[in-house]
Amino acid sequence: MSPLLSYAILFALGCYAVASVLVVVRLISGPRAQDRVLALDLLYLHGMLFMLVLGLRHGSDRYFEGALLIALFSFVSSSAMAKFILRGEVIE
Repeated sequence: MSPLLSYAILFALGCYAVASVLVVVRLISGPRAQDRVLALDLLYLHGMLFMLVLGLRHGSDRYFEGALLIALFSFVSSSAMAKFILRGEVIE
């Protein structure tokens, strides 16, 4: 791996870490439930992107499989939370 790519990966991981901290602040202090749901979705996205960048750094397919699982759980949980906010129940 070239030094430029190594530095770019470290920079990307640092940016995702800073953005995740800011999203956690929004998750905790969000005035409405919709803000918290959006912050949680963004946190899932940052986790998935973090896993993808780690997969590029280490050259392993396991990280990509983990990122796919995170994306799947993100979709299911955001759908369940949206249904709960709209109707007040998840299972009818």
